[in-house]
Amino acid sequence: MHFAKALVSGVVTAQSIALLTLGANGIATAANEVGGCAVRSASTVASGFGVLENLAFDGTGGLLLSETSFGGAGGGLVRLTPDGSRVTVAPVETPGGLVVSGGTAYVNTGNTFASGVSDTPDGAIVAVDLATGAVHTAVTGLRMPNGLAQLPDGGFVVSRDVGGATTLTRVAADGSGAHTLAPELTSTNGLAYDPGRRKLFVSTTFDAATVIAAVDLEHPDAAPARITLPGFGPLNSADDLTVGPDGAVYVALNTAGTVVRVDPEAGTYCTIARDLPFVTSVRFGAGPGWDPKSLYATGFLGAVTRLAP
Repeated sequence: MHFAKALVSGVVTAQSIALLTLGANGIATAANEVGGCAVRSASTVASGFGVLENLAFDGTGGLLLSETSFGGAGGGLVRLTPDGSRVTVAPVETPGGLVVSGGTAYVNTGNTFASGVSDTPDGAIVAVDLATGAVHTAVTGLRMPNGLAQLPDGGFVVSRDVGGATTLTRVAADGSGAHTLAPELTSTNGLAYDPGRRKLFVSTTFDAATVIAAVDLEHPDAAPARITLPGFGPLNSADDLTVGPDGAVYVALNTAGTVVRVDPEAGTYCTIARDLPFVTSVRFGAGPGWDPKSLYATGFLGAVTRLAP
């Protein structure tokens, strides 16, 4: 949830305006931009949704979407198929990040600006059975859970970009043992676990600098490695991210309306898509009917966009 989402929902508050007036002190050196990174061709896959926060592929031909009404209430987990058919799998109140594990989709709920600024622990992670639509609550007591990643042990990490403690929270699969992970990172948002590197990639949204950080889960107390993208953080509004088959990190810059490819080893970046207003999340296609070489993007304006190579 960010300033842009508040604008789309028609709910602009003094707090959300203040996010754009943060000082720019302490911005780190920007990553180096590299050439030769081809811009992808954008085409609309589907439109007419409400506010789309996140996406994931179920591996059986479905693209799952976190959808909330433009009024900022209600919501659900929606399944889109390549032929354009769509169905609500389950109602989920103000959903955020989602991940798929087997036949289950885990979805953050309670991802609201109001909960963030009021520090209200009304957020949760719910588990949705993709075959039946049955919903049960896996984790409770979260504050504005935005991004979501599942770790190899079955536990979760959630992010939060608005409010008091905008750090990462790690919690066991049974909902126990909630604690702060990588407290150096604030205004956290996008999350992607990379099993090859055993690192968790994290984006920051409203800090003065836009940071893409890598948390080493073998050494979780070590300071995360950081790559800083150019530009004032809130005017980029880095949102969700994914790790591609090439090992690069692909980041949606919401307010900037761009998608950036980051090489975490070289510390370089390039812009691969532009003119995507309020883009929120990107994933490579997976499952029947979805091109594995294309990125699929969601946005606050209710469209799903294919970014073809």
